[in-house]
Amino acid sequence: MTVSEASSHLEQTLHEDRILILDFGSQVTQLIARRVRESGVYCEIWPFASDEARIAAYRPRGIILSGSPASVHDPDAPHIPDIVFALNVPVLGICYGQQAMCQQLGGLVETHEHREFGRAFIEIAEDCALFRGAWSRGHREQVWMSHGDRVTKLPPGFRAVAWSEGAPNAIIADEGRRLYGVQFHPEVVHTPHGGALLRNFTHEVVGCAGTWTMAGFRDMEIERIRAQVGPGRVICGLSGGVDSSVAAKLIHEAIGDQLICIFVDPGILRAGEAEEVVRTFRGRFNIHLVHRDASDLFLGALAGITDPEVKRKTIGRLFVEVFEEEAAKLGGAQFLAQGTLYPDVIESVSFTGGPSVTIKSHHNVGGLPERMKMQLVEPLRELFKDEVRALGRELDIPESIVGRHPFPGPGLAIRIPGAVDREKLDLLRKVDAIYLEEIRNAGLYDAIWQAFAVLLPVRTVGVMGDGRTYDQACALRAVTSTDGMTADVFPFDFGFLNRVASRIVNEVRGINRVTYDITSKPPGTIEWE
Repeated sequence: MTVSEASSHLEQTLHEDRILILDFGSQVTQLIARRVRESGVYCEIWPFASDEARIAAYRPRGIILSGSPASVHDPDAPHIPDIVFALNVPVLGICYGQQAMCQQLGGLVETHEHREFGRAFIEIAEDCALFRGAWSRGHREQVWMSHGDRVTKLPPGFRAVAWSEGAPNAIIADEGRRLYGVQFHPEVVHTPHGGALLRNFTHEVVGCAGTWTMAGFRDMEIERIRAQVGPGRVICGLSGGVDSSVAAKLIHEAIGDQLICIFVDPGILRAGEAEEVVRTFRGRFNIHLVHRDASDLFLGALAGITDPEVKRKTIGRLFVEVFEEEAAKLGGAQFLAQGTLYPDVIESVSFTGGPSVTIKSHHNVGGLPERMKMQLVEPLRELFKDEVRALGRELDIPESIVGRHPFPGPGLAIRIPGAVDREKLDLLRKVDAIYLEEIRNAGLYDAIWQAFAVLLPVRTVGVMGDGRTYDQACALRAVTSTDGMTADVFPFDFGFLNRVASRIVNEVRGINRVTYDITSKPPGTIEWE
């Protein structure tokens, strides 16, 4: 069997039980996919307007219809492709997906003054395959609702198995055709047993075996990389973050010394990060690593710049230029590795099937594939962030890298509002290191989505000993989130904050005031710039 044939066989085995999620524009469609994957079932998200022949060729074992901000009564309301019901596979409609399914199959959906937004309770009236091991008839269960329309007449063959005050047909089922609909959102954490309901759909109704694992993905992707690259050379831009680190280690397992990593140190990383990258990838993993200390270049270019966007563009431009310089010294390569993730792929296409109006640059080193005429190797483009972390652990990458909080590409430069220089960076690194050390000592690091310090562009009066000080203030930030789209402040107790503040003002000369940012997102952003 050739390498290409082996890769194809592994992929077919791993993806045999696959679910298709049709996106009608819900803000939480990605959560559906994450819940399905957590149960060991591979799935993909496609726009609802995808070509019907393509849907048929994908041969999904089951289909999930997402929610939507639209109403089925809108003139241009999203329509479920006819092929969905012609395939004779199980279908689960969520919120708008339930309403659209009912309307298209002969039911009735009406707008009602009793709307439900947020936490609600449903009454379980009948047994159903979705409930096995999770809910029982006669029980009252919490769910998360978000609807103004509701199903008032069921299509032929359906029965209501649960109801709420605002939704008489909160859960419906047609066991004969294996069609199900829920008015609430099982994918969000606010529906406590929602994950179990989705698992019952994929495993009990569809019959998936749950073979999607990171161990299996690792083997499949290694064979896929070998088939794509052959004897060619791959260059990887290594930042030290989770995505590029996992991509580099996976590619190295596939092709060994055909991979060369380039690590550009811009001088705006946190304390000890550059040293850890070199120690881990050159020392522990024996990967060919080019380390370019470009701190003088970056800090020279950033001198005097105060506008956040100009900072970002300056840093991005320099990354590209330095990377190109180092790549040229190596004599060229046919492939460029990047840590593109599945959310990046999804977000580049709108739910209507066209290009997204919010396309953003997802490449680690923007613009390089076109400028350097290289083919992309993107081994993580099927994975969500939590799956990348799981794969990293499968690859024996240290937890200090795999479990790291998100860190912005422009680094500490956007955590120093105003102009950036070495003195400010050194000051911020010390503050940040103390803050993160105390978080880890308290066992809180993994409970927080992101935590960091900001050096404020203000000086304040203080008293230390018998003397007056006039030093800088800093802000501490810590948030909880599931995807970074929204975030809440982490509720530290005052004992913790007092301890951190005391250490900072006593150990970091130049700081005499510590504040804690309690702004949620929205209205604020997670980062300050």
